[in-house]
Amino acid sequence: MIHPSYSELIEAINTNNEDDDESMVLNSRYSLILATSKRARQLIGGAKPLADNVKGKKPLSIAIDELYHGKVKILPGKHEEEDLAEIAGHSAEEIAKFDNVASQFQFRKDIILSELKNAGFDINEINAIVGRGGLVKPIESGVYEVNEALINDLNNPPLGEHASNLGGLIANDIAKSLNNGTKAYIADPVVVDELQDVARLTGHPDFTRVSIFHALNQKAIARTYAKEIGKKYEDINLIIAHLGGGVSVGAHDHGRVIDVNNALDGDGPFSPERSGSLPTGQLVKLCFSGKKTEAEIKKMLKGAGGLVAYLGTNDAYEVEIKAKEDPKYKLVQDAMSYQVGKAIGEMAAVLKGKVDGILLTGGIAHNPFLVDYVKEMVGFIAPIKVYAGEDEMRALAMNGLMVLRGELSGKTYK
Repeated sequence: MIHPSYSELIEAINTNNEDDDESMVLNSRYSLILATSKRARQLIGGAKPLADNVKGKKPLSIAIDELYHGKVKILPGKHEEEDLAEIAGHSAEEIAKFDNVASQFQFRKDIILSELKNAGFDINEINAIVGRGGLVKPIESGVYEVNEALINDLNNPPLGEHASNLGGLIANDIAKSLNNGTKAYIADPVVVDELQDVARLTGHPDFTRVSIFHALNQKAIARTYAKEIGKKYEDINLIIAHLGGGVSVGAHDHGRVIDVNNALDGDGPFSPERSGSLPTGQLVKLCFSGKKTEAEIKKMLKGAGGLVAYLGTNDAYEVEIKAKEDPKYKLVQDAMSYQVGKAIGEMAAVLKGKVDGILLTGGIAHNPFLVDYVKEMVGFIAPIKVYAGEDEMRALAMNGLMVLRGELSGKTYK
């Protein structure tokens, strides 16, 4: 791979997807290689090329071209060790045909059914279908059976449009088409809210802290760790830091996340493209300075903050490499690590020092320098375990299996 280079290709992919919360932030060459090779295999298997001028090109070259020009997206999938990159062949031109997310329903459903068919899977063998939860009303953690109330809120999302709003709707539609009693669920959407009341107050009644974080991955990793140490998730206290395009650090108190930062556009550590907490006075002054529009301010908070603002890249792997020799990159990487460690310390206070484990997860947890920095800061609090990468697809399946096995009860959305 001579042109584009690894770093150029990763930068292009992340730039193409910077406004798309559904796509994963690419942090390593390993993820890139997995994604490129998987797309090449799809092309070899008969998938339609989405790049231009493909005649005479080999599948790998076509896959690189598609990724470089944003013709396909890389979605968070399985562990990197098990083939992290799940490829969704949605070209920008295809998505542009739709007026909004809701109108993409049939398009996305057809692709799912086509992928299952191509994989030789008989959908009539399905016992449960679990879709990504959308931006519905704040709810407790759990697995929720899709009902009329949930369908209504997915169609009319209280917190805005997002592709994940289609997850429960598509799952429900496929389940009903089978006519065999198959049920549809959603599990641990980002709006999971278990904050204790004292954590909601901000310092002024016009503002309330909200819970928006990587609930699905945090809960799944928590249960994995609990099983590894021979205990139930509901019987232990954990601090979990999800380190990805956004950073969320949560205090898990006997199965409930009683405090967590708003990882979308609120507070907490900065990340590859989000600013996290900013000095309030300076932010207010900037808002009324006339130098920035509202849209530009929002972009500063989410999309053009963090590593992007300091270093002009959201590629954490690039920063990791350059930090070895460039003092500026090292300082910014250390600052991000420092803020993660500080946030973990805050959550230790929330749990009154009773912490059974500190878990680091997400793509940036692959960075040994960040991990070591955090360990040095907070290793005195509790044992630290690293689960690098994201496991959201497996987490959805795990939640569905626990319901089928009777280990969890499906909840009712109201």
